[in-house]
Amino acid sequence: MRTANVNGIRLAFREEGDATAPPMVLLHGRTADHNDWNGITQHFAARHHVVVPDLRGHGASGRPDGYLLTDMADDVAALLDHLGLARATVVGHSLGGVVAYVLAVRHPDRVERLVLEDAPPPYPLEGRPPLVEDDSVHFDWRMMHATERQLVRPDPAWAEALRRVAVPALVLSGGPASPFGAERLAELIPGARLVTIGVGHLIHVGDRKAFLRAVDDFFATTGTGTATGTGTGTAAGTGAGPAVG
Repeated sequence: MRTANVNGIRLAFREEGDATAPPMVLLHGRTADHNDWNGITQHFAARHHVVVPDLRGHGASGRPDGYLLTDMADDVAALLDHLGLARATVVGHSLGGVVAYVLAVRHPDRVERLVLEDAPPPYPLEGRPPLVEDDSVHFDWRMMHATERQLVRPDPAWAEALRRVAVPALVLSGGPASPFGAERLAELIPGARLVTIGVGHLIHVGDRKAFLRAVDDFFATTGTGTATGTGTGTAAGTGAGPAVG
């Protein structure tokens, strides 16, 4: 594990793979950390320079006063700057998927390709149960409450901005067992590929082989990405923490 002081906070992150290979960033879901991608990281590191941060308020990263999703996206852009990476393929699960698409909206020049795994679309979420705190300490409960408010009532500008995203995008849906309608997210992004793997919200855990196959197939049809540098259709597939998001 390494740390970087970026965007006013400390971010912990892991790196794997050849530093000259095409960059990839993996963004975990809410309440998780970089360990959520164990095994997945090693698979992609065979062909990519993989960077796996703990988002602010998670794991070993800092716990600042603010948890705007725009700040989380800016953290990722600042980490790319710190590492001298101009652009990266960005893969995000759940909350990490929201951070990924907000990054693509705010910093379109930093994103090579997008993979959004069962991320909530930027529409109001109805029927969410209230958060109930327990004795969990590996994430900041202030982050939970702050991000919940933004997921339930997202910035309406995000939906319109996603219609202008101009990078290849893969949207993975967990199917009927998922709490989110990722299909609506795919409809917003021009040319996004939608793949449904019907195992619910934790696709990369519930059916890792199907997850990797879908992502690898997407990569095979969208090029290999760009090497490091200094930087300031619809398809269908099948597959058999506290307060998701």
